Amino acid sequence: MKKVEDYIRTIPDFPEPGIMFRDVTSILQDADGFQLAIDEMKKILENVDCDVIAGAESRGFIFGAPLAYALHKPFVLIRKKGKLPCETIEMEYELEYGTATIEMHKDAVKPGQKVVIVDDLIATGGTIEAACKLVEQLGGEVVKIVFLMELAGLNGREKLAKYDVESVVTYEGK
Repeated sequence: MKKVEDYIRTIPDFPEPGIMFRDVTSILQDADGFQLAIDEMKKILENVDCDVIAGAESRGFIFGAPLAYALHKPFVLIRKKGKLPCETIEMEYELEYGTATIEMHKDAVKPGQKVVIVDDLIATGGTIEAACKLVEQLGGEVVKIVFLMELAGLNGREKLAKYDVESVVTYEGK
């Protein structure tokens, strides 16, 4: 029986020497791998009471939308600034070199709703920390954060320490 990590292609020295790039496209290109990834993320949520699934652009959409479908929950987009058509709230966060801004529709999460945030990868945790703050600004409660992969060597969990975080696959390095 194959595991999710069996479908993840590792590319050495990309995008720079010394980096072991974990490629999610190899999961998506295999129907069994993609189904297994969604099934494993769904298992993580078996005993989680939630009202909404939210995904961060763009790979959070790829994994979050089918997860929301499988759980019969609404799906909320967390997008890069300027991509949503209705009234939004936004949050700026730090990148390695500079800043970025994400936003959500103001009506995407109702006060008191329990929200699960989904993304493909936790590295430094900055994007998802900002996503959590957006959910909370709208009055929602982040009850779980689910990642397909985690690069533990980048310490992203430290930024998300106050949240319930779980990953399907964890790599010790960067």
